[in-house]
Amino acid sequence: MNTYQNIEEITRMVLQAMESSGSGKGGVRVPIGVSARHIHLTQEDVEKLFGEGYQLTKKSELMGGQFASNEQCTLVGLKLRAIENVRILGPVRSRSQVEISATDARTLGVKAPIRQSGDIRGSAPIALVGPKGAVYLQEGCIVAARHIHMSAEDARTSGYRDGDLVSVRMGNERGAVLDQVKIRVDESFTLEMHIDTDEANACQVRQGDMATII
Repeated sequence: MNTYQNIEEITRMVLQAMESSGSGKGGVRVPIGVSARHIHLTQEDVEKLFGEGYQLTKKSELMGGQFASNEQCTLVGLKLRAIENVRILGPVRSRSQVEISATDARTLGVKAPIRQSGDIRGSAPIALVGPKGAVYLQEGCIVAARHIHMSAEDARTSGYRDGDLVSVRMGNERGAVLDQVKIRVDESFTLEMHIDTDEANACQVRQGDMATII
């Protein structure tokens, strides 16, 4: 075997070793879910907006036991700029939270930080207006950080764990690689990557398109 053949054989072996050491990671295809602006409310805030004793009514089922409700309300920013007809998701939570895009934040004039859902300490204030009243949140408005939902079985198969950060490629002519995508694992989840409308428009992808973990 000459020197060239030696190099070629060693290169082939190195590539094989690199592939086998990946433990199945990389190349995982994930459906894309485009998450529009929405609201999570406590029962107390539901009643302030819609009336005493009011219960959210179900429009459609979502993953993890959540649902899109028929109820909507108006978001009002600090400069009295508003976005109407924002969907409320149920069931009710222990703390109210508003998830918007960065474009929405500029429209409303609020400095909403990029956070994972539920991480609202020190986030932006915002007002909500419903048919029966209004709620002012001193904190709770965020731009939701991109993430991937996985069931425990999906995580085992792909080799990822809850809290892992990955990079994901999506789109075609205007495709892009999105970094700092957090893996979130729960038995109630189905495999789906959640991005907001800004990210979807930038990459020209739609609900149900596929992305690839790289």
